[in-house]
Amino acid sequence: MSSREIVGYYPSPVGWLRIAGDEQAIRSIEFPNAGRTRPRQITPPPPGPVADALRQLAEYFARARRDFDLPLAPQGTDFQRRVWKCLQAIPYGATISYGELARRIGRPGAARAVGAANGANPIPIVIPCHRVIGASGALTGFGGGVAVKAALLALESPQFQFSPSEP
Repeated sequence: MSSREIVGYYPSPVGWLRIAGDEQAIRSIEFPNAGRTRPRQITPPPPGPVADALRQLAEYFARARRDFDLPLAPQGTDFQRRVWKCLQAIPYGATISYGELARRIGRPGAARAVGAANGANPIPIVIPCHRVIGASGALTGFGGGVAVKAALLALESPQFQFSPSEP
């Protein structure tokens, strides 16, 4: 059984991130939104997964980390968890389409369902849903917004070019 929730905040280049978990695992990372700015009070989390996530996110944004080594406990359906597991195999700096992701999980006709599962990912960045793009190469919806998706892809691959006219 899960114990009390532990929360940490990270001031990333794309805005404040809220990291939540417990003594065993990370359960969510939330992007900033129009209503959320810097938290009023930040208390460092105790040692454990949330503190480790804060450190690893700092390393990621400093381009000193390509892979995360954290215990994760995303809550979702069996199908969603299959998609999220496959997302973790997409290499740093690479992108794939929703159709390719569907093929990789053995469901080639399920690109839309894969897109929905991708959008429901509760642990973005660590489970790199930003690495999935439209079949045409266009950036598509993203929980943190398309501009945040573009920023994450540019961080991982400096030659990435984002055109604001893309959907």
